[in-house]
Amino acid sequence: MLVDSTALLRRMTEADLDAAYGLSAEQKWPHRPEDWAMLQALGQGYVIEDDGKVVGTAMSWPFGETAATVGMVIVSPACQGRGLGRALMDALLGDLGGRTVMLNATAEGEPLYRKIGFVETGVILQHQGVPNAVPVIEMLPGERVRPMGSKDLPLLRDLSRAATGMDRDAVTDAILADGQCVILTRDNAPVGFAIFRRFGRGYLIGPTIAPDAHGARVLINHWLAANASSFCRLDITEESGLGPWLAELGLPQVGRVVKMVCGAPLPPAPPLPSAQRVQLFSLVSQALG
Repeated sequence: MLVDSTALLRRMTEADLDAAYGLSAEQKWPHRPEDWAMLQALGQGYVIEDDGKVVGTAMSWPFGETAATVGMVIVSPACQGRGLGRALMDALLGDLGGRTVMLNATAEGEPLYRKIGFVETGVILQHQGVPNAVPVIEMLPGERVRPMGSKDLPLLRDLSRAATGMDRDAVTDAILADGQCVILTRDNAPVGFAIFRRFGRGYLIGPTIAPDAHGARVLINHWLAANASSFCRLDITEESGLGPWLAELGLPQVGRVVKMVCGAPLPPAPPLPSAQRVQLFSLVSQALG
């Protein structure tokens, strides 16, 4: 579909990944080709070509029939101001039907999303760096961290669904294929987990799902202590309150994006068998949420 006299909107294919990587690198985003490949395998997207060159991208990831996230919305600076970003978003939202759609907006993209009908729901803070000496956190009585076992995948899926209200099984499976996971237990009952994997310039800790901030710190502290000489990144919710603690450990805040949503509120997540409430403290990524 023509957007203007020279710009063509079409579906993204695997053959577009090299060009998409070039666009994100132009924006100084940290995504590796491998990160793009995983995102493309999990979702769907569009590109815009101008004179045969890819100058814009946008992707979406449906989670069941009620929810989706949108991300990797990029328009080359040389082509901005022509309505290309709006055309990409209209195409994505048309595919997603009546789903509730979430995204994390940069300052540059936020005005467009507000015009489309997205509203702010919170803030995500990007923290990264090489951790310095990581002190041991005193655990609660009966609390421990253990490696993920061969039979724990259904548990992780249930915890993710309880924390987000969405069916994110495919995302959990994909990041576990390239990552390591530890589980937080209290009195031998699993109550949270955190995944550590390669991403961008180094490693990313996320998602981190726990019943409270103490549990989240215990999980994150495990990975930082085990990787004290590695560049690590976390994208945390502002309401988590973890920012000052991460900065003290050598991971200062380097970015801020706005959480936005378009559509009806998501229905309540199904309760865990234990009735334990859990929440999301750090994201899989800004694109996937």
